[in-house]
Amino acid sequence: MTTTSQQTFTSFAEFYPYYLSEHKNNTCRRLHFVGSALILILVAYTLVTAQWSLLWLLPILGYGFAWVGHFFFEHNKPATFKHPFYSLLGDWVMFKDILFGKIPF
Repeated sequence: MTTTSQQTFTSFAEFYPYYLSEHKNNTCRRLHFVGSALILILVAYTLVTAQWSLLWLLPILGYGFAWVGHFFFEHNKPATFKHPFYSLLGDWVMFKDILFGKIPF
């Protein structure tokens, strides 16, 4: 990782500690978790009912909950703005880590 005005990461393993440092606030992490859970529920519902028009809600659920957490509780900019792919992966790894108790909810 180089330290410049914008950090550069060469792997997700290098990025994830940074990602977690941007998610220290419990409410922010909880909002991420709820948004991710709602995404999974919506995808399952859409697959079962074939109501494909509901898929437009996915970015609203995912980003909406997360961005409220960042702007109002964490008081930082989401990592998505600078590292979109790693950030998306980080969301799901953090979801798993919260689900299995590796990160406090």
